[in-house]
Parts: sequence; C-alpha cells; structure tokens
Amino acid sequence: MLGVDTDAEIGFYRTKRGSAARDVGRSSTWDMDTLTGLTDLGSKFVDLTRRGLLGVAAYSAITTALPSDSWWSEMARRSAQRAAHGIRSVGRGDIEAVRESVTFFSRMDQRHGGGHARAAAMQYLTDDVNRLLNGSFASDTLRREMFAAASELAYVAGWMAFDNAEHGIAQGLFTSSVKLAAEAEDPAMAAHTLRAMAHQAIDLGHPTQGQELAAASMDGDRYEAAAPRERALLGVVHARALAATGQKRAATSALLRAEQDLAVATPGGNEPARVFFFGEASLAHETGNTLRDIGDLAGAEQQLEHSVATRKKTTFKRTHAVTLGYLADVQARRGELELACATWSTALDAMDGVQSARARQTIVEMRSALAIHKATNSDVAILDERARAYLAATN
Repeated sequence: MLGVDTDAEIGFYRTKRGSAARDVGRSSTWDMDTLTGLTDLGSKFVDLTRRGLLGVAAYSAITTALPSDSWWSEMARRSAQRAAHGIRSVGRGDIEAVRESVTFFSRMDQRHGGGHARAAAMQYLTDDVNRLLNGSFASDTLRREMFAAASELAYVAGWMAFDNAEHGIAQGLFTSSVKLAAEAEDPAMAAHTLRAMAHQAIDLGHPTQGQELAAASMDGDRYEAAAPRERALLGVVHARALAATGQKRAATSALLRAEQDLAVATPGGNEPARVFFFGEASLAHETGNTLRDIGDLAGAEQQLEHSVATRKKTTFKRTHAVTLGYLADVQARRGELELACATWSTALDAMDGVQSARARQTIVEMRSALAIHKATNSDVAILDERARAYLAATN
C-alpha cells in the first residue's frame, strides 16, 4: 500500500495495461510545467522524509516513455515565454553559485556516497534554485545557462538518491533534469541524464526501458554535441543496455566505440566539468559489467581488476567500493572462492565512511553467495559475521 500511495504523491501514476498506461505515464511527467514539478517534488521529498518513506517511493517503468520529437522545441519556447514574466533579476553570479554547488555535491557523492548531503542538494534545488529559475534574465544566453546549471544540479541530486536506493525520488529528479536541459536547449546535458536514467532502469531490472533510454542518449545531436569523454560515457552505458537485452555483438561494438571516444579525449578544453569522474577506471568498471552480462566472466574479471588498480581510491571512494563488490562476485562465480573472499574483505574496508545503498547491496549479495560455504569454511564464516555486523550498523 505504501508503494501505491507514494507513487501518486510524487507524480508517478501507475497503470497496468498497454498504450494507455504509457500515455498516462508520459503526460504525468513530461507535460507538467518544469518549475511547478520541481516545487511539488521538493514538497513531497520533505513529507516523505518526515514520514520515513523515501525508500518506498516506487520507481515506475511506465514513466520512462520518452516524449515526442516536437516536445523538445516546445520546451525551449515555453521557457523563453516564462522568463519574460520573471520578477527577480538573475545574473551571472547566481549562475556561478549554482555551478559551484554542483561541484561540491558531485564530489561529496563520489567520495562518500549518495546518503551524504542529498537532502541539502534537494532543498537547495527545489527552493533557492527554483526561485532563480522563475526570475528574469538580461539575455536568453543567461537564461539558458541558468537552466543548464539547474539541470546538472537536478541530475546530481537524482544520482545521489539513486545511489541511496530512493528510486522514485531519483526518477523524478532525473526527469526534471532532462526537462531543464530541454529548456536550456542543451542536448549534451539531456544525454548525460538520459544515460543515468538508463543505468537506473537496467539496475532495477527493466532492460528494455534501459535500452530505449540509452539509445535516446546517443541519438542525433545529443551524442554529437557531447565532448569525447562524455560520448564515451554515453557509449559504455549504451553497451551495458545492449548486453542487458541480449544483443551481444552490438554490445561489443558499442564498447569499442566508447573506448575509441575516450582515447581521443583530452582533459580541460571544452570538456564539461560533470564528466570529471569518467576516465580509464570508470570505463573499465562499466566494460567489466557489460562483459559479465554477456557471459564473459574472465573478461569481466580482468576489466574490473583494471578498474580497481587505476582508480583514485580516496577521491572516488564510493565507486571503488562498488567495483570491489562486483569484482568479488565475478571471482566467486568463477570458482575463485579464496580470492573472492579477500576482495570482499577489501570492499568492506573501503566502505568506511560511505553511505551508499549500491555499495551495501554488494555485501547483501555476498552473504547470499557465500551462504552455502559458511558451515564448512571458517574463513567464510568470519567474513560473513563481519558482513552481518556491517549491515546491522548501516541499516
């Protein structure tokens, strides 16, 4: 019952059949005014937080249905009309403040996980930044820059919620991010968030929707407008989506394309700051997951080991812990029990100070994978007890 209640509260309307269900989902997300939607989402976040229900705000695969091609141009027109009636004057200093907050929250998330500071990010976005978006701008360039900065903040807040398993809230924030990017006429930013939505759909067991979202992130000017590093990020998530839908050959080709895009990327220049986290280690992480999903466990193990070896462990502590968990799982699947236990032990070490449901889930899955060995292997029993204590302390 809680799942149904919270779906309605955050604007996700669950229906069960055919095209009508898809149409309801589409109209309830993409057609609502962007800034009204942000206000509503902020109110619901506060209410769900007060009632302790954030984790049960349900994800709805129906609402991943993408809007029509004409919707994108309509959003830009709508935004320009709204700006003509704004009261508060918004300047470049306001835009820089939002961009600085994106940097802060992004680095907090990468180092400590989505469970840290996501409420602060949400409040800043839906309160202070929302008021700025309702302001007046001296030029259309300033308006588009502000909406692009807000889109990136909504993406970061959404990713933090996703990492913390608050999937309904994350979905709402990702949708808001895409809408803000459309109003900013920023196709690369829209692509960045669409691939995050694909990532979420795949992780939650909706491969078809994930593949559709990943394909949309690669479509036309979204991919073309992106810098090489961001193209590589879009491409490797597309590869994962293809693998998840059983398209092994296409997934392998997409991996090669992503590798080629990253190879020509150069730090600085025209690269957006939002891709600061994506490099050799991240590419290997996603490549390893893709190879795992197409059944190449040896290749997956090699790539995940490479990711662990090349990542800056203190800067990207959360992702490092998640990668270690994935690596241990692959090692266990390959029958390398002793090595897997050592890797899981290292993963537990890496989780100190990290609040991430994704990292925590790797330990839940570890206990399930090792349950059969616990009674006959003392090392496994010791590791299992350590995992049990960790899960109890982070519940």
